Amino acid sequence: MASNPDLVIRGGSIADGLGGELFEADVAVTGGRITEIGKIAARGTEEIDARGKLVTPGFVDVHTHYDGQVTWSQDITPSSQNGVTTAIMGNCGVGFAPCRPADHVRLIQLMEGVEDIPEPVLSAGIPWAWESFPDYMDWLSQRRFDMDIGAQLPHAALRVYVMGERGANRDPSTPEDNAAMAVLAGDAVRAGALGFSTSRTLNHRTSTGDYTPTLKAGEDELTAIAGAMHKVGRSVFQFVLDQSTVHEDLPMMLRVAENTNCPISFSVAQADKAPRRWRQTLDTINEASARGLSITAQIAARPVGLLLGLELSRNPFQTHPSYRAIAHLPLAERLQRLHQPEVRAAILSETPTSTDDPLFFRPNYDKMYLLGDPPDYEQPPENALGAQARRQGRQPEELAYEAMLSDEGRGMLYVPFLNYADGNLDAVREMLCDPNSVPGLSDGGAHCGIICDASFPTYLLTHWTRDRSRGEKLSIPFVVAAQSRKTALSVGLTDRGVIAPGYKADINVIDYDRLHLHPPKVHYDLPVGGRRLLQQVDGYDATIVSGVVTQRGGTATGARPGRLVRGAQGGERKFGAAAG
Repeated sequence: MASNPDLVIRGGSIADGLGGELFEADVAVTGGRITEIGKIAARGTEEIDARGKLVTPGFVDVHTHYDGQVTWSQDITPSSQNGVTTAIMGNCGVGFAPCRPADHVRLIQLMEGVEDIPEPVLSAGIPWAWESFPDYMDWLSQRRFDMDIGAQLPHAALRVYVMGERGANRDPSTPEDNAAMAVLAGDAVRAGALGFSTSRTLNHRTSTGDYTPTLKAGEDELTAIAGAMHKVGRSVFQFVLDQSTVHEDLPMMLRVAENTNCPISFSVAQADKAPRRWRQTLDTINEASARGLSITAQIAARPVGLLLGLELSRNPFQTHPSYRAIAHLPLAERLQRLHQPEVRAAILSETPTSTDDPLFFRPNYDKMYLLGDPPDYEQPPENALGAQARRQGRQPEELAYEAMLSDEGRGMLYVPFLNYADGNLDAVREMLCDPNSVPGLSDGGAHCGIICDASFPTYLLTHWTRDRSRGEKLSIPFVVAAQSRKTALSVGLTDRGVIAPGYKADINVIDYDRLHLHPPKVHYDLPVGGRRLLQQVDGYDATIVSGVVTQRGGTATGARPGRLVRGAQGGERKFGAAAG
């Protein structure tokens, strides 16, 4: 007589990850795998009542930066609080292996500059118990997490490891350098790397202002690395490009893909300076796909936006001389000064001073908003501080100043700088519906004091299927499939992202009507009290990883069934779902 299932999820409305209509059924799980779908008579050792709830596969987030966090924490928050059950790290060419001891500081400075993860946090948190990439993977394989993690080989670390100072200084690689990098890249895939990542954007700099080592890496270098990896096993070549040079760099990346047969994946977004270039880029991708290339565009689910505030990395007055004079003070003391009429008058009378910081901007108050509660990421232009100030006959700087002083100095301003050139998210919807795109760019684990986008998976469900009022929505089956099965396949993971017998039992039980994102808040819970932005989320009744409940009612259970995922599991990539 067959034994009872380990877990039965009863009576949920199932979005199975394949894009079909929702259906009501029970789900049985045994040994970490889904064993049966339908009306299940047997009682489970554990049961979850999912009547009236949405049951989905666990979400697969292909663009995170948990490379440091996985070394000091077993809880991959905030992604694990947003229904994510597999996170892929090592994106954008930055990471911590391979690395010689002499280069520890260099790689920390690069991660701090590119991803806004404070140096004290990284220095205190990373144990550096490895040198090679296989060593790093072996070390991670001994750890346990509240979700599965997958790793990519970061180009900057590889380049510096092989070329030393020449690599850091962006010198052209020699044939000998390329051969050495190719050998190590092949070793990385043998050790389980899901891919290789690089960056060619001027915005990616070290905390000391130097450009990323990979900025101008030659086509021969990229071809050698990608070719070596893909000869060993399926691996994805992930990259980030500058919008201003995409017309030069994308054709080169397509040649690399064509010459190596390596799948490629990169971020596509709408830029204010060229608001229709994304369409041209997707057209190029679709033409390449029609020629047989495997290529995926990663699309942010909402505007990529900066959060500005007194407690954060940036604010509109940070380069005003009178603010700079008090910027070093603790928040409480700084707040006291900012309330003084003479300090306020001085700061508001000054103008920003240009710096070489890639994130410096002259505030455009017609693209600056109060995010609100609940946070609204698709506000009309009349909500911008500039429009509000004109209606009130005031200066927008005054409104920004007052907003940041609110909530005892914790008030935040929101500046969408990508995906909002039109003042709405219609372009994002079109991008998400493209057959060669997947949701991406959540940057979980990164941008601790300026961006809070790890909630993308939840936002995809709340905004795009339920709450959007300024344009067309998307269907629940489409959104669930996009960020579970489709993302999984894009990085070669064929065993997850579907609720069907035989698949890995990574599952969410969601109170869809109650699913809700709170405004971002600053928490000081990183090593040495380091700061990061987090968003509380309500509505996840249960998140299940390999058949084990890791989150219940928004609270971690303490179970850590998550493991390092080594290597892609086959070549399946075909996918189809209507966007209705």
